[in-house]
Amino acid sequence: MAAHQDSATQTAPARRPIRPLPTMVANQIAAGEVVERPASVVKELVENAIDAGATRIRVELEAGGIELVRITDDGCGIPPDELPLAIAPHATSKLDDAEQLERIATLGFRGEALASVSSVARVSIRSRTADSASAHEIDAAGAEVSAVRPASGPPGTTISVRTLFFNTPARRKFLRTPTTEQSRCADVVRDIALAHPAIGFDLVTNSTRTLLSAPAGQSPRARALSILGQELEPELLEVSVDGGDDERGVSLWGLIGRPAIARGNARGQHLFINGRAVRDKTIQHAMREAYRGLIDPTRTPTAVLMLEVPPIAVDVNVHPAKSEVRFRDQSMVHSLVHRTVRDALRAADLVPAAALPTQAPTRETPAFGARDGVTSAPSAGDAQAFVDFLKHDAPQQASARFDYDAVRTSLEAGDTPPEHSAPAPPPAPSPLPPMRSARLLQVHNSYVIAEEDDGVVIVDQHALHERVMFEELMGRVEAGPLESQRLLSPGVVPTTPERIDRLGELGPLLRRIGIEAEPMGPRTIGVHAFPTLLFERGVEAEAFVSDLLDRAETDDFVPDSEAALHEVLDMMACKAAVKAGDKLSEGELGELLAMRDRVERSTSCPHGRPTTV
Repeated sequence: MAAHQDSATQTAPARRPIRPLPTMVANQIAAGEVVERPASVVKELVENAIDAGATRIRVELEAGGIELVRITDDGCGIPPDELPLAIAPHATSKLDDAEQLERIATLGFRGEALASVSSVARVSIRSRTADSASAHEIDAAGAEVSAVRPASGPPGTTISVRTLFFNTPARRKFLRTPTTEQSRCADVVRDIALAHPAIGFDLVTNSTRTLLSAPAGQSPRARALSILGQELEPELLEVSVDGGDDERGVSLWGLIGRPAIARGNARGQHLFINGRAVRDKTIQHAMREAYRGLIDPTRTPTAVLMLEVPPIAVDVNVHPAKSEVRFRDQSMVHSLVHRTVRDALRAADLVPAAALPTQAPTRETPAFGARDGVTSAPSAGDAQAFVDFLKHDAPQQASARFDYDAVRTSLEAGDTPPEHSAPAPPPAPSPLPPMRSARLLQVHNSYVIAEEDDGVVIVDQHALHERVMFEELMGRVEAGPLESQRLLSPGVVPTTPERIDRLGELGPLLRRIGIEAEPMGPRTIGVHAFPTLLFERGVEAEAFVSDLLDRAETDDFVPDSEAALHEVLDMMACKAAVKAGDKLSEGELGELLAMRDRVERSTSCPHGRPTTV
């Protein structure tokens, strides 16, 4: 009690006067926003080199950049009388007045980079202009700045940054291992090199190991492939928009990956605005929507996208590290990226290619499935190779659950299904390779094996029919609410009071998909009408509505969004589609494969799982 009284009677702290911060403290605060780790130093200094007109930039690291970052360029250089200003705060050659902030055309512009870096590291700058007979040098470490002195060196600038955070040990402790910091620096250099293919880049670590060497004067495609890997070239689709009147001066070029090379993280996606690597939610969302249904939602498409936007149409001054931007017309940029990527994917054959083991054809052992242009049963050796493929490769792409012994026995015996009596009607134009549906084999009542001109395809019957049903449902919903059928007696769904409260929010979505449901009591929902299509496919109304209520309770489910509609249609398509284990007649098999050629995105189910290998 006494302690409480003592604390209650304590006097308020004395008022402290307002005063300007010392220059060094202010610079270190600014450094906290600009300089987070060695990669931040690399980014700021390489961007300065590009703004200086460099055609070749060399980046050297020691201990992942913690002990040394050295940037050497052949740019325009800095005159000796301007070297002290180069490390002064808010001094820059890239802006003259506030109006230019609305049309920034350089990568750097704040005049904070070198001042911030020199406040937390030991910095040495050696520079020479093209018209100067010699170079000059200046050093800075914390608050200490040396005089400018003559030095030797070629035209251009070399900046050495040593012992980062030497005077702020608390921040130095937060750095990761040299290997991790080196990886972050390499990512920065690769991104900048991707965005500027005309400039040559070298990245060297510990004076011996070259992590990156990109020649100057490359095309954007050649530079992208050299960074991403030449082996990805068959998996990349080129996209471009020239920025005509309809696009309001916005141009786009890029390479987008087929769904098969989507990754579990975003490291394979590189986005650039006017040569600046950015993380932009507008573009990322447009990409996700373009790939919706082609890849698993947890994966990220591989892509290099470069947008050129009029400087007046984009604000790059919204993030201290300039890694985010704000578009004046966000919806136009979103529409451009989404439409361009979607159309490129629609026009491409997205069936994953699988390399089967092969052996050279001989008189005794013909090439797999063919002899003199006539398809035949494979030999025992080829059958084993095919079964091995099903075991080890196909499951990665088609969730295979084959009865391998049954497949081997069938193939070795030369079994083939009887031909259809009448060919299927010609499909609509499609980028998919044509299949000879006259020769079909259903394996384990789950997979369909069919011929095509270049080999065979393996089709997951459930995944393909799920895609067909989804596209049919989507087409019907776009034309109006789904046709529904009233139940003779309401379906009863036991539930909780919280779900009943949620039912009102779901009302518009339920009506759109042909479901009529309302509370029948404090813990019961009655289903009075159900989509006719689901009725015809034998889907139980009560179970479906219960599953839908389960999904609606998750945080990312927004009932009035298109994403929620797509998700519910995914559920409907999955439940209405033929299942693994369903025996299909010859006519049904033929019709299923004919549907494959008639619907969009038939290479993947709505969840992104491949339908065909």
